[in-house]
Amino acid sequence: MSARMHLSPAQDAHPRDPGAEQYAVAADLLGLLADRTRLRILHALGQREADVGTLTEMCGAARPAVSQHLAKLRLAGLVTVRKEGRRMVYALADGHLRRVVDEALNLADHRISGARPHD
Repeated sequence: MSARMHLSPAQDAHPRDPGAEQYAVAADLLGLLADRTRLRILHALGQREADVGTLTEMCGAARPAVSQHLAKLRLAGLVTVRKEGRRMVYALADGHLRRVVDEALNLADHRISGARPHD
């Protein structure tokens, strides 16, 4: 089998050849994901909406750090926030990001388990 057969189904593939702008935006987004705490936050938000206190518990990070990461993610348009009483509730901006985070974690599982694709 070819390595291509191990990729996501064609309906999930990018529909056209990316241009310079797509590569630049994708690189910026991946750079934001290149932080363990932000990945934990995004993974948690992929499960459900949450406030800073809940995310702090779920991520095991200090509250100020979680707040700073959320600010970066919000400025990048990756998370949204709404006010619920006195709480600020965060959510993923869209399902694409959840899939990217899930795929990155699936790839990590694959690498850690030592599984190799069949050629």
